[in-house]
Amino acid sequence: MAHLSTAPPLDANFYKIGAEELSFFKSSTGIQDDDALKEHILIIQEKAYAVAPYPCIRLFAFTELRISNHPVYRLALKLGRERKDAILLDIGCCFGNDVRKAVADGFPVQNVLAMDLVPDLWDLGHEMFKTTPGSFPAHFIAGDAFDPDMLSIEEPLATTGAGRPREALDLSTFNSLNPLRGRLSAIHAASLFHLFDEEKQRHLAHALAGLLSPEPNSVIFGAHRGAPKNKVLSDVANATMFAMFCHSPDSWVELWDGDVFPRGTVRVEATLKDVVVKNEKAWMLVWSVTRL
Repeated sequence: MAHLSTAPPLDANFYKIGAEELSFFKSSTGIQDDDALKEHILIIQEKAYAVAPYPCIRLFAFTELRISNHPVYRLALKLGRERKDAILLDIGCCFGNDVRKAVADGFPVQNVLAMDLVPDLWDLGHEMFKTTPGSFPAHFIAGDAFDPDMLSIEEPLATTGAGRPREALDLSTFNSLNPLRGRLSAIHAASLFHLFDEEKQRHLAHALAGLLSPEPNSVIFGAHRGAPKNKVLSDVANATMFAMFCHSPDSWVELWDGDVFPRGTVRVEATLKDVVVKNEKAWMLVWSVTRL
């Protein structure tokens, strides 16, 4: 993690919030005045930047509702309504905006799990949305997804029910994802994979696949930086040069269908969405992996 002293200063001119997000933040925080809401968000941003000086915090990406704009979001909500004890995981959750949106739209809060490397961000999420662990009891796990004690690689379960206990789980008792092998109905991973090199992206894909339920329509979905053809981009964050490996839609499909999962057992959809990053054209890879 970059130290705050090497990070560029905060700039309120970057503040932006879409219409859907504005409505959600107002209803969630109870703050109806636009200026008062902006001031509240700026206060939380400053506290978060002191412990996690990430570009996404500086550029207000955390105000976006990434999950509800995804093409398979309605499927995830349907699983929450109709599948007994369906569990949703948001990995790399930051303040928890996306799981809060899913709960607001009907996913049972007791079956929601969030994970991030920085626990202070989840705590600041409670401050931002004026909740407590009692009033918003989604369970949070702090940890590193590459720590085998937190998330080891296991082969995806091949048949419905294989090794999957049917009793309801009390998520508040878990401090690791490993005991949840084959139990998750939906896994959301937004702006996460592009933080790692190609081999680590493959490792993370295999690790998450082992958590996914073998039941049809169980889904892993998200969005991150991509490109029409595989490429490594050089970028600068907090005065540090780093390489970002970008998958293409074709290589992303090949990774999941045939490498991570046995070929033909999942439906993988991956498309590029044009975006502007630092005043330059870029692409977001919007994707989903659905068990058949």
